[in-house]
Amino acid sequence: MFSGLNKFFKIVLPKRLFYRALIIVAAPTIILQIIITIVFYDSVWIKANKNITRSLVSQLQTIQNVYLNNKDNLDFFTDSYKNNFNFEISINKESFPKSTGERKFSPMDRSLRRELKSTFGNNNYWFNTVKFKNAVEIKVRTEDEVIEFIVPKDMISASSVRLFVLWTTLPSIVLIFIALIFLKNQTKPLVRLAKAAEKFGKGDYINNFRPSGAAEIRKAAYEFDRMAKRINRHLNQRSEMLSGISHDLRTPLTRLKLQLEMLSQKDISKNMSKDIDEMENMLNDYLQFAKTQAKEETSSINLSSLIKDIKREFSNENLVLENLEDITLKGRSSALKRCLENVIQNGLIYGNNVFINLYRGSNIASITIDDDGPGVPEDQYKNVLKPFVRLDKSRSLNKSGVGLGLAIVEDVINSHGGSISLGKSKHNGLQVKISLPF
Repeated sequence: MFSGLNKFFKIVLPKRLFYRALIIVAAPTIILQIIITIVFYDSVWIKANKNITRSLVSQLQTIQNVYLNNKDNLDFFTDSYKNNFNFEISINKESFPKSTGERKFSPMDRSLRRELKSTFGNNNYWFNTVKFKNAVEIKVRTEDEVIEFIVPKDMISASSVRLFVLWTTLPSIVLIFIALIFLKNQTKPLVRLAKAAEKFGKGDYINNFRPSGAAEIRKAAYEFDRMAKRINRHLNQRSEMLSGISHDLRTPLTRLKLQLEMLSQKDISKNMSKDIDEMENMLNDYLQFAKTQAKEETSSINLSSLIKDIKREFSNENLVLENLEDITLKGRSSALKRCLENVIQNGLIYGNNVFINLYRGSNIASITIDDDGPGVPEDQYKNVLKPFVRLDKSRSLNKSGVGLGLAIVEDVINSHGGSISLGKSKHNGLQVKISLPF
């Protein structure tokens, strides 16, 4: 039972902290306001209204009895009530109006009807509370005459109810408005921290992040800033170290190449040159993998234009652009370009043709790159995305390298908040599907 109720509240209640905190602040105020209003309305206003209405009807009954007892001094009688009670009294032989002037859901009309009915009986009274703004018209049947009264409305309605509702509602609205301002100021630092974490997770560098808000939020933001700087420092050190290693190793490799050129045994020289070239390619792959987190500013990228630029650079008729929708997103242009080039290059090496499609999903840009090569066994889809993995079967995704091509691609795509998946192409080769949020 409680588990079901808990699930219901999780579905109904808002998900964001700001609105949850607003409910915590506003709900008690609103509930208290409703309770006070109901208690006042039930125990004070209704009873007061009932008492003053009963008093008015008693006066009307007294006026009727006095008039019936002595009809000679009618002018003195009506003038006295007009001067002393502000009653307008007239006596005529008209019949009651056919249409009733009562309001069914008005507490004032309901209370007046109840008292008139108990005092004068059914069909012996008629009243209208809306004909005049500040007065009520009441008619009472007596024998063959009708006594018409026009009495002040404040004699049957407590005028303080509107002031009470106003003074209880207005402060509540002001307090909730002030709470809104404070809650907004308290949740802003959390929103900024979440956005900074999201940007950092996508590979953006956070340079001007300033902790703010309450002490706990400020502490979390400060620690996040320190963590981001440590990670950036580590990535920079990694890139610098591998750049240094690459530079230092290229120098002796270049010397070896020069010495091999001077050898008289050309067969040995040729084989050793191939090994040295392979070592250089390996160094380049290591360096490229290490630089996938290299510092690059985020900018707006038109994916369609980016793919067309890659097509022009390859200048290969076997690279076919089938369907390109116009999609713009935030990202690092050079990294995305390098990642797409890696996949396209693999497709062109191991297949005859590469087909590219770009289409829009629900806040997702999907890029599919299909080739007509030998493909990859389905049980190897996860392995080929790992660093330093090479396939020994019909297709090696990094034949000349060390197995970093798709690992670099996955690293770049994940840093943009996207995903990459492999599958079988409709051209019987490999399909690489890249999804990027925008």
